[in-house]
Amino acid sequence: MSKGVILLAAGGTGGHLFPAEALGHELKSRGWSVHLVTDKRAERFAGSFPADEIHVVPSATLGSKNPVSIAKSMLTLWKGLRTARKLMARVRPSAVVGFGGYPTIPPLLASTGMGIPSLIHEQNAVMGRANKALANRVQAIAGGFLPDDGGRHAAKTVITGNPVRPAVLAAANKPYQPSTGNDPFNLVVFGGSQGAQFFSGAIPTALALLTESERARVRLTQQARPDDRSQVDSCLAKLQMNADVSPFFGDMAERIAAAHLVISRSGASTVSELAVIGRPALLVPYPYALDHDQAANAAALVKAGGAKVVPQSELSPERLCKIISGAMNEPERLAEMAAAARKVGHPNAAALLADLVVAIAAKQQVSSFKGVQA
Repeated sequence: MSKGVILLAAGGTGGHLFPAEALGHELKSRGWSVHLVTDKRAERFAGSFPADEIHVVPSATLGSKNPVSIAKSMLTLWKGLRTARKLMARVRPSAVVGFGGYPTIPPLLASTGMGIPSLIHEQNAVMGRANKALANRVQAIAGGFLPDDGGRHAAKTVITGNPVRPAVLAAANKPYQPSTGNDPFNLVVFGGSQGAQFFSGAIPTALALLTESERARVRLTQQARPDDRSQVDSCLAKLQMNADVSPFFGDMAERIAAAHLVISRSGASTVSELAVIGRPALLVPYPYALDHDQAANAAALVKAGGAKVVPQSELSPERLCKIISGAMNEPERLAEMAAAARKVGHPNAAALLADLVVAIAAKQQVSSFKGVQA
């Protein structure tokens, strides 16, 4: 028999859904029923999400300055709040957990307004807009990369780390195997839902500058937007590259585990998964992020020596080629980076966050968790 329902609210991108998925698995293993509230973008991730029910609640962003757009967004949010209130009354969750993104606003406004124990999890080093709007209303704030002092919400902030999915924990069991001599070199490149376009042009151009013998070693996995995929495929075909290109990889954790080098953006989930699995990375922060500073997310990994950060504006094809070539010819350095990355990983983050959720559901005080660190 279920202990009760925990409702998880998350925006429909991997950065929000992956930590929610990890918490969902942990809560299910403890005997809780898990429901997900999200938007239609989440459909491609839904297959692995451990939800007993998935609910889509109307929501909208208030990013536009156009008065008509603002009015439409406010109407949508009002409809979403009404829908969320009806959902809360029917499901009667023991607690509601928000993971950021505008689809979390109606359910968290509803739950806090109805007196249902609620908390938010902030994956990034800088709190996003949705979580900022909700921070004063919830009983607790769990942090992935938030500053230790918690800022103005220090009294109810608990640093848990970012939960990672079971697939990532499984991948972490695979030790790093350096690529030496003429062995294949597995290069994994991805940019998240918004950040892959730059890599679609930069990676093939950089690979074209490698020597023929270096290109022959590369086994490339590259995420490319649907609009860019044919261009990437064409360029790589001309180079006679061994490559697997797709808009989305369902087995990305396994591909990261097999990687000798990862080139990616530095979203919170990405950085957390790289650290838990323990793989060397070149991180290129997304320069147009509105809610958070991706460079701040990567700080701990870079400080430990597990990754290198290069701003997109400074990453010419020539420099990218030099970095890839250097990595291919320095297996011992990459092995050291892999070990350094693993030291800053938090594989127990899902358990810590679940402990906090259960405590909030039981209406315990957050102060009892102060001092808990991932």
